[in-house]
Amino acid sequence: MIDLPRTVDFDGEKVILVDQRKLPQELSFVECFNIECVASAIKDMVVRGAPAIGATAAFGLALHSKRVEAEGRDELLKELRRAADILRSTRPTAYNMFWAIDRVMRAAESSGEVEDMRRRVEEEARRIAEEDVEANIAIGEHGKSLIKDGYKVMTICNAGSLATVWFGTATAPLYMAKMDGVNFEVYVLETRPVLQGARITSFELKRAGIPVKLIVDGAAGYVISEIGIDLIITGADRILSDGTVFNKIGTYTLSVLAKEHGVPFYVAAPTSTFDPLSRREDVRIEMRDADEVAVINGRRIAPDGITILNPAFDRTPPENITGIITERGIIGKPFEEKIRFIGSRGASP
Repeated sequence: MIDLPRTVDFDGEKVILVDQRKLPQELSFVECFNIECVASAIKDMVVRGAPAIGATAAFGLALHSKRVEAEGRDELLKELRRAADILRSTRPTAYNMFWAIDRVMRAAESSGEVEDMRRRVEEEARRIAEEDVEANIAIGEHGKSLIKDGYKVMTICNAGSLATVWFGTATAPLYMAKMDGVNFEVYVLETRPVLQGARITSFELKRAGIPVKLIVDGAAGYVISEIGIDLIITGADRILSDGTVFNKIGTYTLSVLAKEHGVPFYVAAPTSTFDPLSRREDVRIEMRDADEVAVINGRRIAPDGITILNPAFDRTPPENITGIITERGIIGKPFEEKIRFIGSRGASP
């Protein structure tokens, strides 16, 4: 398998997170003992990646249920609702967090008295984390057949093990193909401004023994047109029922290049990333601090007095997407009909 720890875990007393801000120079951990620390870890991108954020939020609620003093069921439920609101305010675009919070809160609301509620909240949080690992391995099994000997694969940002509880989404087919003995290389976009591709995806793939070529984001068109790319796989932070994908900024641009040059463009995500209710205009794109763009290593590289736009995500239309790799199989077009079908419990595309 892969030589990486779980991105997020809970030992009953604290939430333990890989500190992704320090990669690749240092593989270290942050320990959170309260809900405020968990929320800050999500907002400050100690942990990032939609599935990892979802599991972190779930464990945060489990932690809060155990640490907060409550004399009765109603008081504990009120505290959990307050904690859920704190978590929901951290990052607005990734769907898995809202999905995970809703699952844990349903478990809390259907439980008995205080100790039963604490037990059921923790059980549900652990179930969410284990389901994520199982889904990622299944995504790898379904997607590995897309990767052939000699392929040049491209990806953006980090939809790897460190974006999930373990094993990754977009990287899962790569890891499975590698274990099957397929020889291929991966072109990784650096992913400005936070450099998740350069710092994290390259780090992961190198540890897995997969050949990596790191490129600046603006070189994607050159590589696709002049060198040639056989396959593009990205992750997703939210997928609507019509197949619209919200993912890291630059994904839409990459999909346009893929469509222009006839390169298959796949999105890998668990069904927990599917948002069946929202419309395109309902989804709020997170805008992050201008200093992420303007300041590097403590030094400002942009002039003062200019406006800096720093959207964290963009929207890729379904017509630019070849297929969506899920734990239940690969969804092809027409997406809307098949996403509704795959949303049925146990259904396959």
